[in-house]
Amino acid sequence: MSHEAVENFECFGGRCSVRVADPDREAAAAAARTGRRTLLEAHRTLSRFDPASELARLNRDPRPVVPASPLLRQVVAAALTAGLRSGGLVDATLVDEIEAAGYAETRDFAPAGADREASTGRPGGPSPRAGWCALVVDEGACTVARPPGVRIDPGGIAKGLLADLVGEALADFDRFAVDCCGDLRIGGAAGHARTVLVADPGDGAPLEELRIADGAVATSGITRRAWIDADGRAAHQILDPASGLPAFTGIVQVTALAPTGLLAEIAAKAALLAGPDGAEAFLPHGGVIVEKGGAVRVVEPLACVPTAGVSA
Repeated sequence: MSHEAVENFECFGGRCSVRVADPDREAAAAAARTGRRTLLEAHRTLSRFDPASELARLNRDPRPVVPASPLLRQVVAAALTAGLRSGGLVDATLVDEIEAAGYAETRDFAPAGADREASTGRPGGPSPRAGWCALVVDEGACTVARPPGVRIDPGGIAKGLLADLVGEALADFDRFAVDCCGDLRIGGAAGHARTVLVADPGDGAPLEELRIADGAVATSGITRRAWIDADGRAAHQILDPASGLPAFTGIVQVTALAPTGLLAEIAAKAALLAGPDGAEAFLPHGGVIVEKGGAVRVVEPLACVPTAGVSA
């Protein structure tokens, strides 16, 4: 009989958890604690708000090529992957823009009516700067290169990647679930499915139920990390790279399924930014779209795409 060890903790500006189930109770508990330590250490490495973090030091370093730890190299490579796979919609180099929007430091969030802002939505587009295109990782030299002044804020990209990295270390246990502030990586040698509820972006009530045995789910939305800006307008953390402003595309929330947490995170954010007409193209493994006004669309996986143990 499997025993599940659970670690719940604050990390990445929200709630994280590591769950490990296995007949070996002590091994499961030790693995869950190790997963917690891994995520907390990653937070210290990647915090945009801590001037002592490795990411913050990279962002202010005047050199075009900077030595970087294995984790930071993985994150920068993931940021480049996100830009490539999304056609520039998921851009991790919009630090100037997110600071100008009012998110220059850690802050409290409150419902800001972001889902009611803008009577009509407009799809996002890539930034004319396309700073992500200049990111280079050299594994042989253990360095990261980018033009000085191009700063990186991996945000959800890092959370999806870290869910994968911790999950990889837990793959031999019966069951595991890694939750990085809503970016979930689920799996385990026993192949047992877990139930994941997709919450309504307004009141948190369940909208859909997913069953995941081996795969990932990520949700991107405009209502939770939201605030009122200096001009009294609703703002949130998901920017349209084309304008550099909070995106109001006609979609309030997207939940994406994918084989990995990184791919799920990229898919969810790209689908939201693509707007109602373009969102489904970014959800080959399926997902749930909540449009402005409350309409819910369940997207089924494409028949030609492996679902990796994920089903609606």
